[in-house]
Amino acid sequence: MISRTIGHLAFILVAAGLIYGGYRMMTPATTHSAATEKNQKAEKEEASEGVTMSNAKVAAAGIELATASPAVLHDSLQLNGMVQPNQESLVQITPRFPGIVREVRKRIGDRVQKGDVLAIVESNQSLTPYELKAVLAGTVIDRQTTLGEYASEQKPAFVIADLSTVWVDFSVYRRDIGKVHVGDQVLIDPADARPAIAAKISYLSPVGSSDTQSALARAVVENGDQRLRPGLFITGRLSLSERKVDVAVKSSALQSVENRAVVFVRNGEKFEPRDVEIGQRDPEFVEITFGVLQGDPYAARNSFILKSEMAKGAADND
Repeated sequence: MISRTIGHLAFILVAAGLIYGGYRMMTPATTHSAATEKNQKAEKEEASEGVTMSNAKVAAAGIELATASPAVLHDSLQLNGMVQPNQESLVQITPRFPGIVREVRKRIGDRVQKGDVLAIVESNQSLTPYELKAVLAGTVIDRQTTLGEYASEQKPAFVIADLSTVWVDFSVYRRDIGKVHVGDQVLIDPADARPAIAAKISYLSPVGSSDTQSALARAVVENGDQRLRPGLFITGRLSLSERKVDVAVKSSALQSVENRAVVFVRNGEKFEPRDVEIGQRDPEFVEITFGVLQGDPYAARNSFILKSEMAKGAADND
């Protein structure tokens, strides 16, 4: 009996030792696995919090930085138009007497001063040459004569325009005619990646076009830098009403991350995706009612690059 009892005790002790040893062997592995999973989760969360970029990388990526600030939102009307020469500063040069063109001194695009000689014509009546001269300073925008050609007083030989001011003629559809008035401000976009040009409507046609079912609205625009070129199409945004907001960012700054509207705000060298609540907006700015404070620097253009980098970092961690 005693030997049987001792055998049972020995068996229990051996079993207990095996169980304890197995627990000691399993516990570090389990603990290590949990720690690894926790570190990976932390790294993933850290990567999803933002994107780190130096100033050099920001410049290379073409990311434009701006500061959240108050802005004026405009309720606007989009208009299509065309640049025209100012007809009040345009002149057609016509030969005084019919004859043969013996010399041509100016071509299309040449700038001339008042009194400059444009061409020499030999009169058919007297067979003596006379000069065709510019009667105002401007640019030669058309020429209808060539060397040796017969010139007649029935057809202009040159057209000169002073392009320091131009007309921008907009088409206004009948449903919008009542919204447009003389004196309204219009922002003209020449589509040259430069800021819009501010002007005012100076003329609204009292009649419409039967072909397009639209009326003409005209703005006289200063053009000293020759930025606006006659013959080119153009767009304009007519301001109908204005509203000032406390905090606004450029519309191009908004990105969607997991169906959330975010703005990438820069903190040091890190861009953080801030969840934002949006108020009113216009084609250029959007009001931010929550998520971004006045004075916060943010990615205003090419912010999609930051979204892509953030997604790439999350995928690498996975």
